[in-house]
Amino acid sequence: MSQTRTYTLHFSLLIAILFLCFLVNISLGSVSISFLDTLKALVGMELNNPSWEYIIWSYRIPKALTALLAGAGLALSGLLMQTLFRNPLAGPFVLGISSGASLGAALLIMGISLLGGVLSDTYVNDITLAIASSLGSFLVLFLVIGMATRVKDTMALLIIGLMFGSITAAVVSVLSYLTSSEKLQQYVFWTFGSVGGLSWSQLGILSTMVFVGVLLCIRTVKSLNGYLLGENYAQSLGINLRTSRYIIIVATGILAGSITAFTGPIAFIGLAVPHLTRQIFNTTDHKILVPAVLIYGSCILLLCDVLAQLPGQAAVLPINAITSIIGAPVVIWLLMRKRKMIF
Repeated sequence: MSQTRTYTLHFSLLIAILFLCFLVNISLGSVSISFLDTLKALVGMELNNPSWEYIIWSYRIPKALTALLAGAGLALSGLLMQTLFRNPLAGPFVLGISSGASLGAALLIMGISLLGGVLSDTYVNDITLAIASSLGSFLVLFLVIGMATRVKDTMALLIIGLMFGSITAAVVSVLSYLTSSEKLQQYVFWTFGSVGGLSWSQLGILSTMVFVGVLLCIRTVKSLNGYLLGENYAQSLGINLRTSRYIIIVATGILAGSITAFTGPIAFIGLAVPHLTRQIFNTTDHKILVPAVLIYGSCILLLCDVLAQLPGQAAVLPINAITSIIGAPVVIWLLMRKRKMIF
């Protein structure tokens, strides 16, 4: 069987698995709704219980779509960073973008209480939290881009991004020390991550940002393959290193920043899914890896969200805990089985 045919069959199977994961995600939850009734609601058929239709369309489908977009975007941004820095430990947040989003959220949740009567708790809601997180992440992104114009060494840029992350983490620590326990708890809950609670309008904004990030990534596929063999080799292929680096950084910032703003910081997906994909496909060609990590990231986060929801129970576990507990052993097992890392 030719390699092209093998990839076609693999992607066909992946798309079928993604569709199945999506259906399982929206059919399970604290309210028991049968798989058949879920399918009826999706195709527009009337259900015996009108409240089930409301639950499916107003809560479960937006939540599943958020998980799909967040998983795809974080996995892709992780792939971009690992390739740009040629570092298997790089993830979507190495440039300090996630820390910037956390700083924006911390300033809104905890900093607002330090201003006394100037502002009140009424200003803290899902919309303002998303706006504050977005502003924080894109502020760091613009600073990193500004530094990229003066720093030619990619590894130096990585260190600068890590330093930005350290600075923002320090500011968050000061705010955590000064704020009340109630505000600190509210911020900690945000850091747990969640794919639920987004409205259709917020979901529209998130999907637009992810779509733009993916389009920018597609423009850099040739550059990404060149980076794997070193910057000198990439330059010999006619790749403009400065332009491609800017595009990769902007794409990562848009993906990681917007997703963190709407869902909070979600661990593991961006770091591990690219490695998982390379091991399964046994390739470093980004023409294959880019669509593959999009699908794998979506599938994994959809399944992790199912486990976090504790089907049949009202309690919801932190999505961050589930992604690491479930995903990390899978990657360890795969690496042990392959005995070497494809990178």
